Amino acid sequence: MIENATTPHLENVSAFILRPATIHRLHFASKSLILSQRNNVHVNIHMAITLPYADVDSSLKGMAGWGEGFGRSAVGGAHGPVHRVTSLADDGPGSLREACRKKEPLWIIFEISGTIDLSSYLNVSSHKTIDGRGQRIKLTGKGLRLKECENIIICNLEFEGGRGHDVDGIQIKPNSKHIWIDRCSLRDYDDGLIDITRQSTDITVSRCYFANHDKTMLIGADPSHVDDRCIRVTIHHCFFDGTRQRHPRLRFGKVHLYNNYTRNWAVYAICASVEAQIYSQCNIYEAGEKKKAFEFYTEKAADKEEGRSGLIVSEGDLVLNGAQSCPMKEANGEKMFHPSEFYPKWTMEPATDALKQILQVCTGWQSVAIPAEQGTS
Repeated sequence: MIENATTPHLENVSAFILRPATIHRLHFASKSLILSQRNNVHVNIHMAITLPYADVDSSLKGMAGWGEGFGRSAVGGAHGPVHRVTSLADDGPGSLREACRKKEPLWIIFEISGTIDLSSYLNVSSHKTIDGRGQRIKLTGKGLRLKECENIIICNLEFEGGRGHDVDGIQIKPNSKHIWIDRCSLRDYDDGLIDITRQSTDITVSRCYFANHDKTMLIGADPSHVDDRCIRVTIHHCFFDGTRQRHPRLRFGKVHLYNNYTRNWAVYAICASVEAQIYSQCNIYEAGEKKKAFEFYTEKAADKEEGRSGLIVSEGDLVLNGAQSCPMKEANGEKMFHPSEFYPKWTMEPATDALKQILQVCTGWQSVAIPAEQGTS
């Protein structure tokens, strides 16, 4: 197990049921994890589970710089003032769009709950945190666009019902970096839920819930985009709940997957093509009718003579219900990266039934209070 010293353990919890409009906490050593309600999920845990981010809700800006993986340097708007969204309008005074277009660093929070119906992509400028803790905010119509920006944190939002050509829940392109997406619920967009392309890198997606969707997460859009070899993404403690494919699909870049739960896909779970490297570590793959968890597509990079597929290493993964995982560790003289080459630690548990149950309830939007600003009570 690789973990941070401050990570809480969840021990000897006999059983509990999550019901509508209720909040349940698991307590250990004065820490608490707030679990969301999702379809009366029954959770029965009889062993210790180590989860990441014990202290990020202890203060308002406690998330800054505490992500794991490739996006660990994201500080969002930590160096700027707190900005309060007071309107659910698409634009105008008090709106989220107005806040996100400002050039200075901002830690954006919400004073109201509700749905923001976006008529066009909402462009997020550099050095912003969009913090949905304390409220329930849903974005619909279109999504967020992270274009040529850096230092972004997106936390505790819902995305559902995005319509139109090339409309993603969160679209990251081009040349964006140092991004952390945490505790978001994403469903039913016409294109991707989170797409990362065009030299965007150093990104972490954690504790997110994905459902009711086809092409879930594309990383690297085209074999002609050879500069996407710089892409580096970490995806951990996420739940892909019956989404059809792309968890993710990767071209060129490096992706570290750990402690995710993917079930009942319709095409494949993860896919590596054209020089991609996916390090799959202690994930749970539970098949439905389609059994192939790992897929490899051969494509030719624009600057190469021959086509190549990608590489997948599977370490400690749990495959259930006949899921088939056939990793490819080395091809055409290429060798797989190891995450420890890039960051020294990450919070990871063995892939077990206990982890599977926890991921069904601790992912996505959470009913968690907005923390106090440091120095206030």
